[in-house]
Amino acid sequence: MKNLAVITARSGSKGLKDKNIKLLKGKPLMAYSIEAALETGLFDCVHVSTDSEQYAQIAREYGADVPFLRDAELATDKAGTWETIRAVVRKYAELGKTFETVTLLQPTSPLRDAEDIRLAFRVFETKGADSVVSVCEVDHSPKICNTLGEGDSMEGFIDTSSVGRRQDLGKYYRINGAIYIQTTEVLMNEKDLYGPKSYAYVMDKVHSVDIDDAFDFMVAEVAVDYQG
Repeated sequence: MKNLAVITARSGSKGLKDKNIKLLKGKPLMAYSIEAALETGLFDCVHVSTDSEQYAQIAREYGADVPFLRDAELATDKAGTWETIRAVVRKYAELGKTFETVTLLQPTSPLRDAEDIRLAFRVFETKGADSVVSVCEVDHSPKICNTLGEGDSMEGFIDTSSVGRRQDLGKYYRINGAIYIQTTEVLMNEKDLYGPKSYAYVMDKVHSVDIDDAFDFMVAEVAVDYQG
């Protein structure tokens, strides 16, 4: 089975300028994902999808394969991630390279490591899955979350009959954005990523750090040191 990893790293980030190449403890952010993917030994190709030749060169320095740049129409903040990855698969096919699985590794999850990816693949293989998506436990139950009413009213904010002690609220999980594995057939035919043969890979809070803004970046810096 041939496996493709795609790290999406367009330029022009609005939340945090050039975050995908911003130095995290002396290393470009996207380098963490490139190195983790290569360390697994699972992938026949680790590709960085970017619209920037500067980003592409940095990616190549860390061992990624970047034989082409992302098309301009897929480099806006409105472009869909899966549309972008399907374009990558088509371009590799034009180069004579095909893959049975495609794994999205977003560079904004630098604490996701090679072992996480290996364990997610183990779930994929043992379950005979169409897709595996990484999740982590949420800090707060959705039972104590809601929107606010007019004038910030909290009338009916929670159903007090169903909310008791925190430990009785049950465990809830959220998609953490770190790992998405799917068959190429599911991807290219735009089938439901969360279908009957989709399974979760559960990650811990530290490895689930996701960088969107400057505060998240600061958290990641602390988390890198925490991991030692």
